[in-house]
Amino acid sequence: MLWAGRSAVEIATAVRRGEVTAVTVVEEHLHAISERDSGIGAFRLVRGQAVDEAHALRKRRDLAELPLAGVPVAVKDNLEVEGEATRGGSAATAGTPARKDHETVARLRAAGAVVVGLTNLPELGLVAFGDSPYGIVRNPWDPARTPGGSSSGSAAAVAAGMVPLALGNDGMGSLRIPAACCGVLAIKPGTGLVPAPTDDWDQLAENGPMARTAADLALALSVLASDPALAEAWRSGRRVEPRPAMLRSVWADDDEVWEPRPPPGGPEPFDLRVAYVPQPLPAGLPMDREFQAAVRAAAETLRLAGHTIVEHGRRLPAWLGPAAVAAWLAQAASSVRGLPAGRLERRSRGLGRAGRVLGALKLDGARGRERWRAFGADQWFGDADALITPALAAIPPRAERWGERGFLHNALTNIRYAPATGAWNMCGWPAITVPMATHSSALPIGVQLIAPPGGEPHLLGLAAQLQDAHPPLRPPGFSF
Repeated sequence: MLWAGRSAVEIATAVRRGEVTAVTVVEEHLHAISERDSGIGAFRLVRGQAVDEAHALRKRRDLAELPLAGVPVAVKDNLEVEGEATRGGSAATAGTPARKDHETVARLRAAGAVVVGLTNLPELGLVAFGDSPYGIVRNPWDPARTPGGSSSGSAAAVAAGMVPLALGNDGMGSLRIPAACCGVLAIKPGTGLVPAPTDDWDQLAENGPMARTAADLALALSVLASDPALAEAWRSGRRVEPRPAMLRSVWADDDEVWEPRPPPGGPEPFDLRVAYVPQPLPAGLPMDREFQAAVRAAAETLRLAGHTIVEHGRRLPAWLGPAAVAAWLAQAASSVRGLPAGRLERRSRGLGRAGRVLGALKLDGARGRERWRAFGADQWFGDADALITPALAAIPPRAERWGERGFLHNALTNIRYAPATGAWNMCGWPAITVPMATHSSALPIGVQLIAPPGGEPHLLGLAAQLQDAHPPLRPPGFSF
């Protein structure tokens, strides 16, 4: 297979130039899925009609100008894809086919992408594991471990080279956690940049892309945000003026497009003030020493790239964690409301019950969230342009049927291994996960970078510089 495992930028460039057809690219990726997914379980549904859609793409008059021409993408199964049921990892949801694409899916397709399948997630996206009634998603790095969640299948599909891009969403870390578990990149945009999920968890959740390279991530984000300037942000970390108009139908809110063109020398130098905190968690929450070392290594890498690096000496406030947990459980209660309890997993019923109890006591995290959004995040963050933290606190748990276990077991395991991401959903700031190294467990290590609102270009530029020094990781046994 020549194209399965190639980057989105490479595929789109070749399809636009006529060096390969979208049909060939899609067929090769469907073959890769058939070969690799039996041991991973990333997909709930593989779309055979993707080949027909690739044939139809060849007839588009604007093919030579499409940013994602012929690029196979996977979509998390809680976002509507026309003609397919949106199950959300649950047997309790309706099996009725969606009448139209979610706006993010529509934007990907308008840009030339082909949806090859819908990816698995834990029931209703409530936890950072990868199991559901549709099976157990396994980590390509170690099938005995979870790929994280809730964008579980999306991360696993990208890591295993089954697709170059995947679409997911992030309510308390559901893009960044699985990206860190699987050694790929993911970005949670700031509030309002990308159309939100149908259930946006009271504006806690954002849709975003996953990819193996910073250039691919930037390109996908630019399409999702209808902002072609973001496609070049990985080169310099700063907003770049769009190129002259070439096409008027792809970018929903802009008359200008950019044709991806990777520079020969990698990301350009730029100077930011970057803080780092190896242990951001409050007292009582441990942090893996190797994850802390990865944060220091990332800071040193960016110092050598020319940035001003400072150590951030404070931990996150102790009150923020309980507020985030309360907000999470409140959304669990909302998500299960109206669904037949007999068809829900034990875990979902328990999380929803806990959320209802806290809600009745007026302990839904709303006050803590408002406090953090109003001034807490800004004061704690300080005057840096970006902040580096660990993405996880411990290696991913085992890949098991966590849904058959109760609330307490799921909640405690979830909090122990993935407590470092939710703070940035609570205030709506952008954050990105970048793979840095391999852990002694042979699993990947990812670091998280956070920026104030509007800082997505900085995050993409920093991610590119980190990846330039620490090339993309590939799971053992996968050649692509």
